[in-house]
Amino acid sequence: MDLTLSHFLYGLFTLLIIGAMIMRKSIVLPALLGTFIIAFAYTGDLIKGFMAIFQANMTAATELFNIFLIITFMIALLHALRDLGADRRMVQPIQKFMKNGHLSFFILIAVTYCISLFFWPTPAVPLICALLVPAAVRAGLPPILAAVAVALAGQGMALSSDYIVQVAPGLSAKSAGVSTASVADIALILSIITGVTAIIIAYFLYRKEIRKPEDPINEKLVKKLEIPTDLKHKAKTKNVEKWSKLFSILVPVSLVGVVVIMLYQKFNTGRMSGFEGGDGAAFIGGVAVILLLLASLSYGREKALDYVADHITEGFVFAFKAMGPVIPIAGFFFLGSGEFAGSILGLEKGAPSFLFDLVTVAQEYIPGGSVLAAFGILLIGMITGLDGSGFSGLPLTGSLAQSMQIGNMDPSALAAIGQMGAIWTGGGTLIAWSSLIAIAGFCGVSAVDLVRKNFIPVMLGLLVSTIFAIWIYS
Repeated sequence: MDLTLSHFLYGLFTLLIIGAMIMRKSIVLPALLGTFIIAFAYTGDLIKGFMAIFQANMTAATELFNIFLIITFMIALLHALRDLGADRRMVQPIQKFMKNGHLSFFILIAVTYCISLFFWPTPAVPLICALLVPAAVRAGLPPILAAVAVALAGQGMALSSDYIVQVAPGLSAKSAGVSTASVADIALILSIITGVTAIIIAYFLYRKEIRKPEDPINEKLVKKLEIPTDLKHKAKTKNVEKWSKLFSILVPVSLVGVVVIMLYQKFNTGRMSGFEGGDGAAFIGGVAVILLLLASLSYGREKALDYVADHITEGFVFAFKAMGPVIPIAGFFFLGSGEFAGSILGLEKGAPSFLFDLVTVAQEYIPGGSVLAAFGILLIGMITGLDGSGFSGLPLTGSLAQSMQIGNMDPSALAAIGQMGAIWTGGGTLIAWSSLIAIAGFCGVSAVDLVRKNFIPVMLGLLVSTIFAIWIYS
């Protein structure tokens, strides 16, 4: 296979992007510049080079916009529930089960995981830390271990699979050229293995730090965790209490019903039967919108139009803040895929596949084996997570999963392994400059200390899940 100058330039900019991640720098600039230079070098046309920047970003935005929408609708629903106070009511009954620190540790994990699957961990953290963490600390769980529980369950186990909203598996699958459902299913299994391993190890490592419920220091620590609340809208109905109780039951029942329907379709027929990938996200997104409309109407009928618009806007702002930088990065790696390169470069046929060609040539000099492929993808995923996002590297790990033919590893499994490395690292368990800062802040602990607590359990968890993937999927 003959490599062109553009192939070497693509490899160079890929290394520059990885280097920038290691240095904890933004990778948007090298992604955009690389798209322009590679397109110009390949076509020899300066104008097409400029156009390629726009086309790459447009291609990425088109492919990923469904992800923006589902985030928008789920965050909008959460804001509507917050107006009613229903978000707090959903978790208040759980407080009475926190009898001691040991039980509180696992209750925090279970609740954080369930809420984070639907609403993502970052917006769920304020709710959990405002209501459940003080109760757990009062029962004897140190704030640092409460933070460990929230981080491992939410930013780690829930976000790394992202099985309900399917943003992460969608990004991985698009770049890997496989179905979102296949990546999501494998990622769910690997995330549970990683999470359960990390949680068990963390508990046995730190259980001696848990105090008795009657320890006087518990109440002193609880006072430091008080979080002020603020409502953006004023209620326009006299029955807020009634509607708050209703929606605190209706929303979880509805969302659980969505999951039950999806799982029934999958296991009853062996396939998702119309709920695969984007259709599954569309289903839960549509349910979220109806719940949003009902909650807004309940909070104030004459102001519902304004409330819905405000919440949708808040959802879009959150989505673009969270996912905006991913667009130019995904555009660069889409340029490396033969499936998208033609439309980006303006070619009707003969589209190059820069990344695949580079890996194919490099394979001749790399020892074979599924172990090397799996741990290589895991390491690259962890490196990409150093930027503190966890999502920006998924187009890279997905593209590599498609390109690497080392051993017999399923590309969906490779993409899922890369997803584990990227999100467990950058999503908020091993990087102090990630969303882990929010957990540390709400729990009143040092983010660096929290990373130290997470490091050994998470690394061992990733090791175990990767070995499992090699054993099962190769």
